[in-house]
Amino acid sequence: MLKIIIPTIMLLPMALLSPPKFLWTNTTAHSLLIASLSLQWLTPTYHPYKNLTQWTGIDQISSPLLTLSCWLLPLMIMASQNHLQHEPIARKRIFIMTLITIQPFIVLAFSTTELMLFYISFEATLIPTLILITRWGNQPERLSAGIYLLFYTLISSLPLLVAILHLHTQTGTLHLMILKLTHPALTTSWTNLLSSLALLTAFMVKAPLYGLHLWLPKAHVEAPIAGSMLLAALLLKLGGYGIMRLTMLMTPISNNLHYPFLTLALWGALMTSSICLRQTDLKSLIAYSSVSHMGLVIAASMIQTHWSFSGAMILMISHGLTSSMLFCLANTNYERTHSRILLLTRGLQPLLPLMATWWLLANLTNMALPPTTNLMAELTIMIALFNWSAFTIILTGVATLLTASYTLFMLLMTQRGVLPTHITSVQNSSTREHLLMTLHIIPLLLLILKPELISGIPL
Repeated sequence: MLKIIIPTIMLLPMALLSPPKFLWTNTTAHSLLIASLSLQWLTPTYHPYKNLTQWTGIDQISSPLLTLSCWLLPLMIMASQNHLQHEPIARKRIFIMTLITIQPFIVLAFSTTELMLFYISFEATLIPTLILITRWGNQPERLSAGIYLLFYTLISSLPLLVAILHLHTQTGTLHLMILKLTHPALTTSWTNLLSSLALLTAFMVKAPLYGLHLWLPKAHVEAPIAGSMLLAALLLKLGGYGIMRLTMLMTPISNNLHYPFLTLALWGALMTSSICLRQTDLKSLIAYSSVSHMGLVIAASMIQTHWSFSGAMILMISHGLTSSMLFCLANTNYERTHSRILLLTRGLQPLLPLMATWWLLANLTNMALPPTTNLMAELTIMIALFNWSAFTIILTGVATLLTASYTLFMLLMTQRGVLPTHITSVQNSSTREHLLMTLHIIPLLLLILKPELISGIPL
């Protein structure tokens, strides 16, 4: 565990002390080394916990998410190079340090076996994200987006702290392995209902449940590209991971808690997909699409069967890579046309034909085409939900249809159509951008060959 966390922390002095010429090279190379080291966590094992220290341990649920979070740090550094090239060197260093600071907190949050440490690292990821959005965002509206993010997260996570402390007074420990051994008190008292509601609400806001999702499009639209990738690929997964971790611990939840969350998640998947169809803003469209995907994850982890858990796990990983790639593509468009409005950036296929290939690949994975893990995950979740209640097939089916339609709408709007007259010269796509897209899509295509790495099966 420490052999990943300590090199990640040592990236900070590296970002501070590297000569200006080698700043990007050093940090990217070092973080890529850390990412390749973190692949060892994926080795399948029969033990319930790997790399066990006193406070951290790696489970089948957390190992794919940990590898994903280590994998995305070099990609975020690579994606941010272009829009920081005119900044003074001190600001570049501070930006890279902000990105690096989030990393140990995320690694701790995913690997901790102690609920209090989990809560602390879960909240600590908020501060660097807030700095990224409110300092390096593009428009002046970034301040209101930061305030939305801050208050949504804080208001929802105070009940979580109270519920964790209540759990501690009840059982006398917060260690996950000991909590699994305690007998669930099979009472349907108001106390239990409220404490499990408080435990769930914080993660529902983080993984945005429809109705609590209003901070997400704002934050995504205003964030710089690294902030968007971080939010979409990792911070939303914190919510889904928290739900999967804590629903297994809680006493069997009463149906009164199940139904509202399930209906909101599935109805929200349908609603946000239809909102996507009438978006004018490219980044906002991708943000709403990630709300609808995470709705499926929430619905799956609420019914708590093995199938639905593994489906939710695979969907979280594949959505992390797909939406991160879509945000990178949107950013390449934005850097060339300085606009996120779909009407003003259409018809780019004849100008950037290779980028059009990446757009096509990313959109096909987003709408869950067969040889991708997205399809496997969505099918698993839909079958598990259908087995739980046959009525859900209507909602999930319509949501799938709408997902395909808004994805094709996005592809056609950005790549096809008449080139707007104000685009006179567009700079070529660089090798760095192609490498970035390749590093996003290669894990997605390789994971379908061995999906049990990310399915979290031996729960």
